[in-house]
Parts: sequence; structure tokens; C-alpha cells
Amino acid sequence: MADFMPAGVVPEARPLDDYADVIGRPQLAEIRNLARYVEGRTFQHVNSTAVGGGVAEILARLVPMMRDLGVDARWSVMEGDAEFFKATKAFHNALHGMLVPLDDSMFDAYERATERNRGLLQDCDYVALHDPQPAGLIEYRRDVRSKFVWRCHIDVSEAEARLWAFLRRRIERFDASIFHLPQYTKGLHIPQVLLPPAIDPLSEKNCDLPDHEVKSIVASHGIDPEKPMVLQVSRFDWLKDPLGVVEAFGIVRRWMECQLVLAGGSASDDPEGAEVLAAVLRRAEGVPDVHILSLPPDAHRTINALQRAATVIVQKSVREGFGLVVTEGMWKGKPVVGGSVGGIRYQLVHDVTGFLVHSPEGCAFRVRQLLADPERARIMGQRAQESVRERYLLPSYIRNWILVLLAMDRGPVPVNHL
Repeated sequence: MADFMPAGVVPEARPLDDYADVIGRPQLAEIRNLARYVEGRTFQHVNSTAVGGGVAEILARLVPMMRDLGVDARWSVMEGDAEFFKATKAFHNALHGMLVPLDDSMFDAYERATERNRGLLQDCDYVALHDPQPAGLIEYRRDVRSKFVWRCHIDVSEAEARLWAFLRRRIERFDASIFHLPQYTKGLHIPQVLLPPAIDPLSEKNCDLPDHEVKSIVASHGIDPEKPMVLQVSRFDWLKDPLGVVEAFGIVRRWMECQLVLAGGSASDDPEGAEVLAAVLRRAEGVPDVHILSLPPDAHRTINALQRAATVIVQKSVREGFGLVVTEGMWKGKPVVGGSVGGIRYQLVHDVTGFLVHSPEGCAFRVRQLLADPERARIMGQRAQESVRERYLLPSYIRNWILVLLAMDRGPVPVNHL
């Protein structure tokens, strides 16, 4: 069991005033005024990995900024063995609606890991357990005055019935639950709050980079910075459909001179990554101009440069929680072609801030359309960036979390969309 506050895993918080040029001073003043009401409160976040994946990235920015606003925020990571993470990966896929064989040994592994981590919970005013992995820790809640919230970052709308029944018995012991989107909510007997995630525009992954640095980083990976680039950034995961991206690119490449970059990595709670990467490498054999990069979890500046160098960004997921990588691409002013699923469908306004697709052939058609019409791609990218500025940046996310905490202080949390 590890507590990552104030250890070096979490970056130093940027002063809130640094975001004035991004979102404006009136909104910053509102956030500071709200934060006064929770100043000095203790707040523990618990998840299953310190690096890799969207949840860890969100917490790495959220926790230090909460501390900067006067909240005593902590970030703890539960420990698990290979059996536990194999089980929770299967749970992840089954919760997304995939047909995955689940057996008693997986549920037993989950229960054993939960029991081993029973001492992880701290006596805090608020505790947020993120996703299914630590949800069982609610059984070891000690202080009845603490407010517990289950924060769900995935799409459970088509969850496998037995698994959802197993989790629901635990989830309904929380004081509230938080989902990204309305369609992800379930028929729970506790309040449900809607709270989409956000990106940090000043982080290493999203800050402005000079053109010469972008070109240098791209070239260092053997990629031609002057050649039109189609890019997908994601973990090597079947749900991100990297094989479908390679198939779509093969269609585009017959007609247009361009290159594909698949940039991804792994996370400690995802044992399938190596298997998916091997399958992608096999599928890409013989397809010209395909670059597959297996990057470390801290390659934020590299990802930033790749997104800024891209001509078109693709996120052809077949299931998706929210898809912050789409948000990142939009923030860089790029047109995004995304699978019409989950949070991608929520972020992209079709033919306005991006294109939504349902197949490799549809993906190829839209990518060709954007490569052939740079002005259309530029305008779409501008609209996408403004959409992110209005809805999906870290200061707004902090504000909404504070509102959730205030609502929990004052009794039952209303079902609303912050």
C-alpha cells in the first residue's frame, strides 16, 4: 500500500493564477471563493495504479491543485498481485459489455486483494474510490462521519449482469456515485452525479511547444516531421481497436501519401498490453509508413509533440469511458476522427469539431476527407479547441469537485450535471 502524497510521484501544483490566460480571472475568483468552504478538510483518493492510464493522470494534477486551494488531499494506491490485475482487467472488459468468461477464482482474487488493502483507508472527511478495483474497500469504512464517493471512469451501461450485481452490493454502501455521462448511470439506490473529466492545459503533455522542439522529438523516433501524419495515442488495448486503425490506414495509404503513428504504452493494472502490442506489430507487417511506438508512462512531452505534429488524430475505440486523449487532441487544435462510442460521442460534434465513425472503412473515408482539405481540417480543429476550453479544462474540474464536496456536506447529493 502506498500513499503518493506528498511523494515525488505527484508534481508540484501550479498556482491557480497561472490559468488566468486560459480560462479568465472571473472563473478563477469563483473557484477560490468556493474553496474557502472546504479549506482544511481532508480528502483521500484511492485507485489501483500510480502511472499509466487516464485516472492516474487526472489524479496527478487534481490532488496537488486541491492542496494548493487548502484541501488536505492525499492519493493512495492499492497493491495487487498478478491474479488480482488479471481479474480486474477481465472485469473492466466485462463492464464495457464484452463477452468475457468470468469464474469464481476471479471474484476470490478480488476479495483477497481487498482484504489485504484493508488498512489503506484513512480517517478523512471525504474518500473517493476510483473505478471497480478499490470499490470493495468500502467494507472497511471505519468513521461513519466520512463521506464516501465511488468515482466511475468507465462505461458500465452494458455491464455483465453477474459482475454488476457483485459490485452493486458494494457501491450502494457509498454516500454517492460519480459518472462521466448520463448514459453511464445505473439504477442505484444512492445519488448519482455527472462529472466529466478534464485535462491540464499547462501540463507537460498539453502545454505549448515550439515548432523546432516538436520536429526534433518527432524526428528522433524515425518519423518524418514534414509528411502528413495520422496519429492514434492510446494504451495497447483491444477496446482501442488498434488493428482497425491499421486497416483504415491501409485503405487511406492506397490513395494518399501519408504515415500512421500508433503511440501507446502500458499500465501496471493492465496485463494485456504486451499481447495487444504483439498483435499490432504482426498486423502492421508489410503496410508501408506505419510507426509503432511503445512509450514509457512518463513520455508526456513526446505525446504532446506527436499530437502537435499530427495532421489528423484518430481514436477508433469500440468502447470508451470518456477518452481524454480525444480532449488532448482537440486542445491542440487538431481534427479528430473518433469511434462513435462513450465519451468520444459526447465530445465530438459530428462534422463540426470532428467526425464520428463506426467502421475502419468509415474511418478511412473521413481521414482521407481531412487530408484532402487542409482548410476544413484547420477550421474543425479551431472549433474543437474552443470546445475544450469551455468544458474540459482542469480549473473547471476542480470547481465541480468542490461543489460535489459541498453537496455531500449538506445532505443527500442531488442528481445533476455539474
